[in-house]
Amino acid sequence: MVRHEDFLKPIVARFRNAGIRVSIFVDADPAQVRAAAAIGADRVELYTKPYADMYDTDPIVAVEPFVIASKEARKLGIGLNAGHDLNLKNLKYFKHALPLLDEVSIGHAIISDALYLGIKETIRQYLDCLK
Repeated sequence: MVRHEDFLKPIVARFRNAGIRVSIFVDADPAQVRAAAAIGADRVELYTKPYADMYDTDPIVAVEPFVIASKEARKLGIGLNAGHDLNLKNLKYFKHALPLLDEVSIGHAIISDALYLGIKETIRQYLDCLK
């Protein structure tokens, strides 16, 4: 049986050799961050749905595993992205808690907000969240 890392390592190397930055989508789990670094990923993208689901109940508890995972990524020298269910309500707090965040992936929420706010105003508000 082929292990995931045995399968992914040559693929990641091939992309990197072609000048393509590689980001691996992971849970906010330091072990998964370490595994992504071990296969040669340039970055990890933290799956933020658990944060978004818990944000209204307890944002401090919700963001804690992401802070820990982000510190592990920085310790290993890889970049940090995040995405899934981030929106105008929860993004600013997330960014404040993870100041070394490189990128966020927000698609659905931007388009949904743009239906009400217009695309220009929506982009302005999201960029304000990231300051």
